[in-house]
Amino acid sequence: MIDASVAYATPAGAPRWKRWLLFSPLARIVIFTALFIAFSFLTGGLMHALGWGGKQSPDLEHALVQFLMRAMPALLAYLLLVKLVERRKIDELAPRRLLPEGAKGALAGLLLFSAVVGMLYLLGSYHITGNNPDAKWLPALLMVGLGAGIGEEILCRGALFRIVEEGLGTWVALIVSALFFGAAHIANPGATLWSSAAIAIEAGLLFGMLYHVTRSLALCIGLHAAWNFAQGTIYGIPVSGLKADGWLVSTRSGPDWLSGGVFGAEASVIALGLCSLCTLALLAVALRRGSIVPCRPWQRLRQRFGAVELLEASPGSSPPRATL
Repeated sequence: MIDASVAYATPAGAPRWKRWLLFSPLARIVIFTALFIAFSFLTGGLMHALGWGGKQSPDLEHALVQFLMRAMPALLAYLLLVKLVERRKIDELAPRRLLPEGAKGALAGLLLFSAVVGMLYLLGSYHITGNNPDAKWLPALLMVGLGAGIGEEILCRGALFRIVEEGLGTWVALIVSALFFGAAHIANPGATLWSSAAIAIEAGLLFGMLYHVTRSLALCIGLHAAWNFAQGTIYGIPVSGLKADGWLVSTRSGPDWLSGGVFGAEASVIALGLCSLCTLALLAVALRRGSIVPCRPWQRLRQRFGAVELLEASPGSSPPRATL
């Protein structure tokens, strides 16, 4: 049977070669990756041809180029995958859901990171030393806020988590997408194995479960963008090792496991603990609903391809229902 908790199921009448080379989870991930790389080169080439984003370009122009480079390749690749390969409505990123659900996610991200800062303050680790009303908030919003939120959530949750879940189940999808998300930050300034592990657990698992429970990329994007914006622009804390220009000028003291060190509060056990509690709450919702997709790869393969062989062997029989 079709699992109602996933977005896509292989068409029942699809020929065998299409099931392997076009509709299978691995094939769709490969197709998305190829499209993403192609659009990345095209976007970069277009920016270069227009002369945008050079070393002497204004901050806002540089931020706009970074926004386009981070968001557009993933968005275009995802739209083409959904429309041309999966041929379905893009409910998880539907225009009618973008504003209301993005706003809810942004509010949740602001409150969650504020709770992290509040805990660090109460523990004597976070200190406000001044304010900076001239902080460049718009470039930060475009780059580390919306750019990172849109690009990384489409890549890690819309494509990787969703498609792996359809093929191998929720638990495997959580692990794979979280590990990928943590590894993607290993090259950031000040990154360590600990910081990447912390991001994988606190953010990779949280965003994965948030998408699983809500089936909304807008919520994930809003939370991700607001977390980054609050961290850097509001509270003046480095965002994944990137220097912050915040309205509040701040310092952090204490051991790195508490303050997060030069990488930022994402590497703090406070962020790890609070985000893990949110992840467990979402997991409880999923378990209560019974929406966890089980990992049954061999059964899915038999359903996917065995059904076609059975149909071909019995031309008079009724077509099987589409399965994953």
